Amino acid sequence: MSEDDQRYEQDGLEWVEAETEDELELDEGAGHAVVPASDTLPERLYLLPIHNRPFFPAQVQPLVINRERWEDTIGRVGNTPHHMVGLAFVGEAGVEDLSPGDFPEMGTAVKVHKLQGEDSQLQFIAQGMRRFRIQRWLSKEPPYLVEVSYPREPVDAEDEETRAYAMALINGIKELLPINPLYGEELKHYLNRFSPHEPGPLTDFAAAITSAKGPELQDVLESLPVMERMQKVLPLLRKEIDVARLQSEISEQVNAQMQERQREFFLREQLKVIQRELGISKDDRENDVDTFRGRLADKAVPERVQERIDDELDKLSVLETGSPEYGTTRHYLDWLTSLPWGLTSYDQLDLGHAREVLDRDHDGLQDVKERIVEFLAEGTFKGDVGGSILLLVGPPGVGKTSVGRSIAEALGREFYRFSVGGMRDEAEIKGHRRTYVGAMPGKLVQAIKEVGVENPVIMLDEIDKLGQSFQGDPASALLEVLDPEQNVDFLDHYLDVRLDLSKVLFVCTANTLDSIPAALLDRMEQIRLSGYIAQEKMAIAKHHLWPKLLERDRIPKKRLNLTDAALRQVIEGYAREAGVRQLEKQLHRIVRKSAVKLLENDQQTVKVSVKNLETFLGAPTFRKEKVMKGEGVVTGLAWTAMGGATLSVEAGKVHALDRGFKLTGQLGDVMKESANIAYSYVLGHLGEYGADSDFFDSAFVHLHVPEGATPKDGPSAGVTMTTALLSLARHKAIDRPLAMTGELTLTGHVLPVGGIREKVIAARRSEIFELILPEANRRDYEELPDYLREGVTVHFAGHYRDVAKVVFGS
Repeated sequence: MSEDDQRYEQDGLEWVEAETEDELELDEGAGHAVVPASDTLPERLYLLPIHNRPFFPAQVQPLVINRERWEDTIGRVGNTPHHMVGLAFVGEAGVEDLSPGDFPEMGTAVKVHKLQGEDSQLQFIAQGMRRFRIQRWLSKEPPYLVEVSYPREPVDAEDEETRAYAMALINGIKELLPINPLYGEELKHYLNRFSPHEPGPLTDFAAAITSAKGPELQDVLESLPVMERMQKVLPLLRKEIDVARLQSEISEQVNAQMQERQREFFLREQLKVIQRELGISKDDRENDVDTFRGRLADKAVPERVQERIDDELDKLSVLETGSPEYGTTRHYLDWLTSLPWGLTSYDQLDLGHAREVLDRDHDGLQDVKERIVEFLAEGTFKGDVGGSILLLVGPPGVGKTSVGRSIAEALGREFYRFSVGGMRDEAEIKGHRRTYVGAMPGKLVQAIKEVGVENPVIMLDEIDKLGQSFQGDPASALLEVLDPEQNVDFLDHYLDVRLDLSKVLFVCTANTLDSIPAALLDRMEQIRLSGYIAQEKMAIAKHHLWPKLLERDRIPKKRLNLTDAALRQVIEGYAREAGVRQLEKQLHRIVRKSAVKLLENDQQTVKVSVKNLETFLGAPTFRKEKVMKGEGVVTGLAWTAMGGATLSVEAGKVHALDRGFKLTGQLGDVMKESANIAYSYVLGHLGEYGADSDFFDSAFVHLHVPEGATPKDGPSAGVTMTTALLSLARHKAIDRPLAMTGELTLTGHVLPVGGIREKVIAARRSEIFELILPEANRRDYEELPDYLREGVTVHFAGHYRDVAKVVFGS
């Protein structure tokens, strides 16, 4: 075994090579030094792998290694006369699975000084000597032992290009030193030892002080020609200078900001001390009090409210800012002082302006517009339209909410809308008590605060869908709000002071009146929006829906054309509901599919006509309805929450074995009652109306109202059912399109019904232009617009004899 392979036993793992200060000088700040090269270079070296970055000649730096892993290797190095070990950069390779293939060909031979052991680590100072190249592996397992050679580094120190690169490196290092605090003043002393005549050590030193990545530095280490090495190191040095300069600028900016904030903090603290000494300082409580008093400067606060505010301000001034009571009181005062006490907006009671706004925003609805104009005209004489409560009733999609917005714009008032549909807690209307955690005022107080005036237009949407639960009845809570005699002194539970709501114009919306409590309904003025006929839908689609969709999707009008015939087909075949919401959805489908065609096929324009409409919307949802005809078949008119509808009633004789009466069609109690009255009336008056008086004695009659899956109820089908039974008994069918509505008493009197407008619209939609209506509904029919009555023949009946005369001619 050679001397190098002998185990070195030492006490405490401390041995120091005797050296002078001239032989080893270390910069403790940077860990780099310039050392003279030694001529004593061994042919065999033990290897230590390093991971962060390669080690360079002309570099002195402390190294820390794992004691358990490399203690044997360091011990063998200490047993050699030269005390040298080879350092090889292996990158990210793991220690446990290193193989000769993981080691680079080139490394650095270093001399080991001042070896010390602490716990699980060994520390020593490595003095770079020379590059080495691995020639042969003598031990491929730790401790690694290799035969090495020391390649020459060709250099022409007198070459002008070499000297120029050397001077550039020196200047770069000098430029880096003042802007990077990592390099101490001692480094300048070592820099003076380098000379352009010795470019090799200079280049290695420059590479060692950069923060370049390990593979880049390994490439520099393996470059033997000094010129090539300098060409690689100079860009690394310039990059280091740029990064250091950027870091310096960032540090300066941060320091400047910190100094400014510290200066501002000190000045504020000094200001507080000065104000406190002079008695002019204000704490948080005083600031809050001044803020609340400042809000009331331009408001006409009622006396009783001002007294409450003053009491609360006095209490606030003595409470500790950190107490819960302080936060509660402050929140209460925040609400009280934020309300617009005495602030109102000026009403524009100009009928011409109102008509212009209503006509601009809505097509059709002429009777509704007239009601609104009449309402405003009354307010002109009275000088105020506040305190009124309007109820807009109609099917979904007829524009109830948008009418409310138009009323606000016509008046020049602020508009606030909130939906009460599904509301179950009366505190949503009248607020919570202040004693509750998280207490808040009711929606009405919140609305007044948000709009900033006492006379806005407040819309209560979906008032027919109010809920009710154990927490209270919000419909009952609205009684005080919507009563002009009571809302002058509306009391919100949170504010606990009286608030005047008499100047507010309330606009409510509902689909049906059935679910609205009678006491609440009595406080409102009803305006019905009954739906649109085809001509009105055409105008709405052309003037509002279609332009809005094109503008929203930013499609030029010239590139997408919808013909009038196609639009009419959309209305009649795909959107027959009373409103226009379904119509808007169908038009939106057309726009979406057209957008695809415009993008995919590079088409300049898309034209939607009757011929290609089904490619956009599919087969029509509604076909043209044929009025049912035949013996015992009569067309009736019905009203639903979705608008008017035509409804056929069929009566048939099942057999003649015995007398009987059967009723089908999922009818409600009222319609069942009407059917029984109709059967009884016809049974008692057969001879009077030209039928066989004993027809029903042996006939089992079945009365059916089609669309059995749809629930139907209401007092308007008595006349229709009676006529169907009489048609069956007389064996005579109605020979023309005819529809009727009206309720019948047991003595034959025809009673009035509701929804005349909706029923007339439904009849026109089905192309039935001859109607029978109750005499008591004559005024309702005469109030309809001319365009709805045009071409319609109406017979008014006070007794069923009038109906029979029209239907059967006798």
